[in-house]
Amino acid sequence: MTLNELQRIKQWHVDHRVEHPLEYHLWDLVLTLWLMGWVGWVPTCVLGDAWAAPLCFAGTLLPSLYVAWRARAHRLHRLRCDWLKQ
Repeated sequence: MTLNELQRIKQWHVDHRVEHPLEYHLWDLVLTLWLMGWVGWVPTCVLGDAWAAPLCFAGTLLPSLYVAWRARAHRLHRLRCDWLKQ
């Protein structure tokens, strides 16, 4: 995902946080874990903690995986996802 896509989705959540508080907080959690994944690479490499590398990798992919999961649920009519349409 590009930073513009992340910003667009975040802006939708900010604009609709009163109507969709759970989605708002869930997206914040996704972005927090994404940032932790990127920041975690430095200590993982410096300290040689190989066990943390998969966690960092998963964190960096989390926004894309979350959006793909929500898009699939939307396509299958299991979940409505208005921020995909913009």
